[in-house]
Order: sequence, then structure tokens, then C-alpha cells
Amino acid sequence: MDDNVGAYDPNEDNNNIKEQERLLPIANVGRIMKQSLPTNAKISKEAKETMQECVSEFISFVTSEASEKCRKERRKTVNGDDVCWALEALGFDDYSGPIRRYLHRYRELEVERTNQDRVRDNEREA
Repeated sequence: MDDNVGAYDPNEDNNNIKEQERLLPIANVGRIMKQSLPTNAKISKEAKETMQECVSEFISFVTSEASEKCRKERRKTVNGDDVCWALEALGFDDYSGPIRRYLHRYRELEVERTNQDRVRDNEREA
């Protein structure tokens, strides 16, 4: 018989903190889930927690694959192209295409924003 049943374990607090750091915030997961449902639909806590676990695991899985690619190429930084490559390598081709398009558009907008910032800075100096 275990005499420590119900005893305080300080490692349990550390494990719980690490678990929470590994997971996406449940409020964010719930908000994203709600966007796909009718306005009057409800989502149970269990459904949110299940989805939280799944999406967090999916992100870790893809990131791990991208990170391994970077390690083999002796790079330290995982970039968007690495994530797209990892999605394809893992068989998630349906996701890699839209994410590549998003990444391309994001980069275009970043260039535009940088150019606008330069113009604004030059106008202030004049």
C-alpha cells in the first residue's frame, strides 16, 4: 500500500507548468473553434481541451520535422519555407500549398510596409 497517496509532490507543479507551456492557450483555441461554428453553437470544455492537445501536438510534430531539416543543414533558425517543407514531407500537401501562398503574400506585405516606413522617415527628415 502506498503511504504517499494524496501527499504534496512539488514535481507535479513543475510538470503542470511545463504541460501548460507546451499547449496553445485554450482561450485562443476556443476562439478559433467558435469562428467555424454557428453563432448559437456551444463548445464543451472537454472539446476545447481535446482540440488544444491535438493542435499543440500537430504544431510540435511539424516543427520538429522542420527543425531536423535545419539541423542537417547546420542552420539554427526555422523559417516559413522549412515549415512548408515539413508539411509536405509529412504528407500534409493539402496544407502546404495554402500556407506557401500565405507566406508569399506575407513577405510581399512586409516589403511594402518597409518601403512605406522608409518613405515616411524620409518625409520627416525633409
